[in-house]
Amino acid sequence: MKASKISSFAVVAIALGSVLAGCSSDTTNDPNVENGSEEELQGEFESPITDEDIADPSQADDGTDVADEAGDDPTEDAEGLVAGAQSVTGAIGWYKNRTGNTSYEGYCEKAARLAWARKTHHPSAIDHWRSGDGVRHSGKAPKGAFVFWNTSKYGHVAVADGAGGAWSTSVNHRIGHVKSTSYFRNYLGWKPGNSN
Repeated sequence: MKASKISSFAVVAIALGSVLAGCSSDTTNDPNVENGSEEELQGEFESPITDEDIADPSQADDGTDVADEAGDDPTEDAEGLVAGAQSVTGAIGWYKNRTGNTSYEGYCEKAARLAWARKTHHPSAIDHWRSGDGVRHSGKAPKGAFVFWNTSKYGHVAVADGAGGAWSTSVNHRIGHVKSTSYFRNYLGWKPGNSN
């Protein structure tokens, strides 16, 4: 009996690991990234699932901001739930205030959701792109729009800066700014940013 519980847990942990992987992003060797050397830009950005994620999967995407130690993030209430509507400036500011933070690596959809103080949850960036949640557009995204890439089976999402670049996770393994959507491979397009 005990052995079957352990193997059942292992199957759930492996399945959960696949879901929690969120979005891994491959990059091109693009000089348009800020603060990155050519060596740092090569290869794939992956989001390994840690024992911590598997040990307590209920904490994997509960809306809390692991980077906000003071608990004063205006996009979250006392329980860590997203509260109120967000502005374009606020969404971009969310990323700017976390520049260099590594805790959202592999959780691009979560970061975009928290930046926009969204109530709507999508399991991954590619699911967000494919959903009926917003109209899909191609080309240069307006400031604050969600921008999407087909980088893996989970995809990648960031928030557009309005100048052809974006604020994103997975920029040299951390939150940062890229000057061009060509930093990540296979740009899909954009959807309007919102606090749905």
